[in-house]
Amino acid sequence: MGYLYALAAAVIFGSNGSLVKVLLETGLSAAQVTFARTAGTALIAGVVLLITNRAAFRITPSQAGIFALLGVMGVAILQWAYTIAVGILPVGIALLFEYLAVLMVALFAFFVYRERVKARLWIAIAFVLAGLALVAQVWDASLDPFGVFMALCAAVSLAIYFLLGEREVAKSSPMAVGFWSMGFAAVFWLAFGDVWALEPGALGEAASLGGALDAVVLPLWIIAVITVVFGSFTPFLLSLLALRHLTATAAGITASFEVVFAFVVAWLWLGESLELWQILGASVVLVGIVVAQTARVNKVIDPDLAIARDDARIL
Repeated sequence: MGYLYALAAAVIFGSNGSLVKVLLETGLSAAQVTFARTAGTALIAGVVLLITNRAAFRITPSQAGIFALLGVMGVAILQWAYTIAVGILPVGIALLFEYLAVLMVALFAFFVYRERVKARLWIAIAFVLAGLALVAQVWDASLDPFGVFMALCAAVSLAIYFLLGEREVAKSSPMAVGFWSMGFAAVFWLAFGDVWALEPGALGEAASLGGALDAVVLPLWIIAVITVVFGSFTPFLLSLLALRHLTATAAGITASFEVVFAFVVAWLWLGESLELWQILGASVVLVGIVVAQTARVNKVIDPDLAIARDDARIL
């Protein structure tokens, strides 16, 4: 059951990137899409906590500071940078770069926390670097440099969420960490984004799902709700259910297949295709990511913390 839950979460997360791209093509900005996703997810998580764990709403000033940092640096910047990246790059490639966070966490643990890591980490790094060189086709620079830069910013932000969340989830429930981090992220973009520039009437305008689903036309607000409920909170819940049956390493490896599903869905839906060398490179990177998942002796993510990876792209 654990693998089924984790695989279902990976499929839904992998599909979400294409839906985010559709929202961007309607004229919404990256900040507006990010606000909708973070605020919507925080609202749903808040309702769940109101029913199951009201104590989660009581936090100390020091906790509030950590959650604010987590929300801004680990969620708000992550989702904003990722949203921009998928608007420029193929969805799967943007997600592939974002997953470099796994390597960043392992390297940070080794050089800063002085944790013991397994020798396979260096093999994983070699695989990832070689694979990315093929994906980016460095011999003719086929990828947009700004898109790659934003995808790398998303990876750094996700690594920050891993590192901060790893400690906070030991003090609070994963749902509470998700609620507070998403809430602070929403407040950040409400204050510093262009959310107020969105005309309320625009949400009622019809929009096509594009690509192979071009004939499907829905009001913009329905597409946004689908993104929040089914592209964010539902896989978030599935990942929690998976962790009742799997270790963090097993869940993390299964979640890595999110990248594969992202490539497949973007190909079938949006017609985004890759060259043979890029497909080979993506496969090599995935191997490196899977190997890196098991490189930390103390595990990349706590059993209760695999949420950090998934929750952060609620996505």
